[in-house]
Amino acid sequence: MSRAIEVRGLTRTYAKGRRRGEAGQVVTALRGLDLDVERGEVRGLLGPNGAGKTTLVKILSTVLLPTDGRAAVLGLDVATEARALRRRIGIVFGGERGLYGRLTARENLDYWAALYGVPGRTRAGAVTALLERVGLGDRADTQVDRMSRGMKQRLHLARGLVGDPELLFLDEPTVGMDPVAAREFRSLIGELRAEGRTVLLTTHDMHEAEAVCDRVTLIDNGQVIGTETPAEVGRWITAHERVDARDVPAELRRGLAELDGVAGIEDLPDGWIRIATSVAGAVQPVLRALVDADVTMVRTSLPTLEDVYLEVIGDRGLKV
Repeated sequence: MSRAIEVRGLTRTYAKGRRRGEAGQVVTALRGLDLDVERGEVRGLLGPNGAGKTTLVKILSTVLLPTDGRAAVLGLDVATEARALRRRIGIVFGGERGLYGRLTARENLDYWAALYGVPGRTRAGAVTALLERVGLGDRADTQVDRMSRGMKQRLHLARGLVGDPELLFLDEPTVGMDPVAAREFRSLIGELRAEGRTVLLTTHDMHEAEAVCDRVTLIDNGQVIGTETPAEVGRWITAHERVDARDVPAELRRGLAELDGVAGIEDLPDGWIRIATSVAGAVQPVLRALVDADVTMVRTSLPTLEDVYLEVIGDRGLKV
C-alpha cells in the first residue's frame, strides 16, 4: 500500500508586485521539499509565518499547482489526477472565508454535502450528525453571520468531514476557538485517528502538535528541516522555559546569569527582567534564588514556536 502523502523535490514560486509590462520579484515559497506521511498517521507541520506550510497544504489539496517536483496523495498525482483526488480528501483552512453568511449552519453543510454527492435520502441525517459531532447541534439553524469566530471554525471542521474523507488537511484549525472548543477539537482528532483516517495539521502551537500528532515535521524557508516525535518537541519546550521577575537587585541579577542552564537575561518593560533557560530543570534553581532574595513578583512561561526556532534551529545555521 502506498503512503498517504509522497512528495519529492516540490518547488513553488510566484511573482510578487508584478505590474503590467514588468516581471516583478520572484518569491520561492517551497524549495525542493521532500515529505512522506504514512496512512492513518496524524502529522503536524510546524513553522513560523512564511515557512511554506499553507502553500504545501494548498498544493497537496489540489488548490495550487507546483512549479516543479511531484506530489502524490492517496496514490494520486495532485496535478494530473486532481479530480479523482478531491472526492477522497477534506480540507479546513483557518479563518472565516468559505462559508455562506446568510445561510444557516445546516444549510451550509447540506449544500456542501450535495456537492460531495451525499444521497438526498441520507443527507439530512448526515448533516445533523456532523453538527452534533463538532458541538453545533444547538446552533444548526443559526445564520452563519450571527455566529462567533469559534463557531464558524467548528463549522469549517464539519465541512471538511462532510465527504467522509480518507485524508483531512487542517490549516490552523483552532484559530479563534476558545480553550474548551480547542480541547474538544483535539478529542475529535483522536476519533479520526481511531477511524483510520490520515490527518495533516499545520499549526504554530507546539502544545497542540504535542497533544494530537504522531509525528511533527518542522518547515522553515520552504524546506523540511526534520521530523521529530511529539516527545522531542515537548523536551524543546521545557528546555527553554523562562522566568520573569520584577525589581531584581543588580547583584542578584549577576548571580542568576552565572547559574547553570541560564542562557541569558533581558530587560522587559516596567522593571521586569526575563531569565531564559536552555536546559530542562534549570528553572528550579532560578526560582529558589529569587525566593531566597525575597523577590515576590515572579512568573514562569513557556517559549513560543519562534523562540524555540531561534534557540534550537537557529543554532544550526538555518534561517528563521
